[in-house]
Amino acid sequence: MKNFKRIFLTVIISSAFFVSCSDNDDDNNEPRGNYDGGVIILNEGNNGTPNATVSYLSTDLQIENNVFSTINPDKVTGDTAQNIGFNGDNAYLVLNGSNKIEVVNRYTFKSVATITAKLENPRYITFANGKGYITNWGAPGNPDDDYVAVLNLSSNTITSTISVKEGPEKILENNGKLYVTHKGGWNFGNSLTIINSATNTVVTNFVVGDIPSSLVEDNGTLYVLCDGMPYYAPTETPGKIVKINLNTNAITSTINFSGITHPGFLDIEDGKLYYTIGNSVYTAATSATTLPATALFQVKEISTLYGFAVEDDKIYLADAVNYQDPGDIYIYSTAGVFTKTFGVGILPNGFYFND
Repeated sequence: MKNFKRIFLTVIISSAFFVSCSDNDDDNNEPRGNYDGGVIILNEGNNGTPNATVSYLSTDLQIENNVFSTINPDKVTGDTAQNIGFNGDNAYLVLNGSNKIEVVNRYTFKSVATITAKLENPRYITFANGKGYITNWGAPGNPDDDYVAVLNLSSNTITSTISVKEGPEKILENNGKLYVTHKGGWNFGNSLTIINSATNTVVTNFVVGDIPSSLVEDNGTLYVLCDGMPYYAPTETPGKIVKINLNTNAITSTINFSGITHPGFLDIEDGKLYYTIGNSVYTAATSATTLPATALFQVKEISTLYGFAVEDDKIYLADAVNYQDPGDIYIYSTAGVFTKTFGVGILPNGFYFND
């Protein structure tokens, strides 16, 4: 019954979409969408298969799936969608398995360019000083070929690379500095690299904790969530939250998780940290020195939490389901009250707020 309802809803929404777009077609009668505001959901797809997709959730909570392929019927999103970055009117879709970036207009999702040269296992993207920066793992089995690619935003070409330690992952810009976590790529990482975007050179690299996976900034402080070494590592270790002063780039404090606890995701909203352990969501003040023992809420329906974000007093969670079939997203208030759930694409892994 659930699948029948989902198919029926998709047909209704798709029909409404094509009707609403009829007055906005371009000169070639190609469909144009209006994605100003709302939430863009990136669906990773199955690794090794070019079935990544993009979903869009409007501000009035209407879902539309397969946005990229609907707007660009002559193109395929690609293999393993990893991340989306916004810069000006454009959105940059990083496709890890396809070794490419699809550039689209963020408000219409009309294709602008496809970047393929000088990308090898690209992961995440950010922007600084009129340039794009993309973390790349390089070739499997080679710990010495990892880099941050520098993107010319005018020509959509990679103009240079910055060599970094193995496994560069999340990347964040603040005051012209780039902060890169080293989750480890095909191994285990534990450090943070700082890059000067004016010179494209590494300023420093230092240890923050085992498997740094999330990176958020608020009011002059960088918060790094470290998952800890997993059970299959040589030595299992617990996770931690590390606070870094962005003026001095020094670690100011560390909050350890109890026992051998491995957190999943971290975000920040209105002076509060929101993080996950398993299918449970926790919250703590940014000034906290210890972590709460009780969760804000738990989503028992989720098989595997695969994406997480907090924005405008809403908490968004993505369920990988069985890693093969289309996934689901759940929306809660920051008070832990359930709002709604939607079916999306295969392996939803990220939420991007298009405002």
